[in-house]
Amino acid sequence: MEFEAEHFVAIGFLLFIAVLAYKGVHKLIVGALDSRIESVKAELAEAQKLRAEAQHLLASFEQKRKDAEADAAAIVAQARQEAELLSRETHERIADFVARRTKQAQDKIAQAEVQAASDVRAAAADAAARAAETVLRTETRGAAGASLVDQGIVDLARLLH
Repeated sequence: MEFEAEHFVAIGFLLFIAVLAYKGVHKLIVGALDSRIESVKAELAEAQKLRAEAQHLLASFEQKRKDAEADAAAIVAQARQEAELLSRETHERIADFVARRTKQAQDKIAQAEVQAASDVRAAAADAAARAAETVLRTETRGAAGASLVDQGIVDLARLLH
């Protein structure tokens, strides 16, 4: 049997593996791999925890966004309702103001008509009194005027008794 170089390499390799096994290198390698597995597991657990927190935070923000949108819609609806109410009240106040001003104007017009009628009556009475005075002055001169005065005194005495 001849030994070729491949055989010597195989024997050397097996001896090398045996020395490593004797020194306990396999335990070191397994220990290193186990610690690496544990650190990877810890990192995975941390990543899952962070992912769960992120999902929870995302859900929280989504809920806050929905709440904010609902609040905004409620505020807009409330503002519209208040604007409509304010508009209605303003129209009512304007209508009331116009009605009061119209009533005041009509009252002033009625007072002015009454005053004008009173002024016309007073002017007519003054004119009639001046005309009567003028007529009486011209026609009551002399004996006719004396008889009218006597007749007026008699009528006055009769009215008083």
